[in-house]
Amino acid sequence: MSQHESSTITIQEPKSEARGKVGAMKVVTAMGSGGGAVKRGLAIFDFVLRLAALAAALGATIAMGTSDQTLNFFTQFFQFRAQYDDLPAFSFFVAANAVASGYLVLSLPFSIVSIVRPQITGVRLLLIILDTVAVALVSAGAGAAAAIVYLAHKGNTQINWGAICQQFGSFCERISGAVVASFIAAFIFILLVIISASSLKRN
Repeated sequence: MSQHESSTITIQEPKSEARGKVGAMKVVTAMGSGGGAVKRGLAIFDFVLRLAALAAALGATIAMGTSDQTLNFFTQFFQFRAQYDDLPAFSFFVAANAVASGYLVLSLPFSIVSIVRPQITGVRLLLIILDTVAVALVSAGAGAAAAIVYLAHKGNTQINWGAICQQFGSFCERISGAVVASFIAAFIFILLVIISASSLKRN
């Protein structure tokens, strides 16, 4: 009887070890699924932010690109006209935001791939590199345009630059709104870089 009991004990011990391994595997699986859920949530937030950035950058491009105001003095043959392409800074602003808008449209399918397959790191790495370039491009355009907008509102007596916004009110409202929208787009791009970095860090 003692021999049977000892053999029974040796059979039960591997079962307990196997159960422990199965339990450990379940815990690891649960932890892995939780990490995948977090990555998928970040990917969904990334997609929503890209739509918001697209709206801001495209709005800035349209607002600046359509800014035009003509003032008539004395007769209709003697006019003063203000257009965005009168200044290179505004032209660069339109080009920068237009390129950013096009990039955002092209990046949406990659963002969807990150939602469907959150474990893929190559797509996320590509997005973080291109988003960083977009941050620099949009920030440069917005900064250059903001300097001109400030001069348009305040002027500069040292260089005899008058505050044209007193006459071209509608023009200044459009270019000011465009600059604000561009800065919003740049801020969203920074958030996109942070989200991508956080997603890569979880891998």
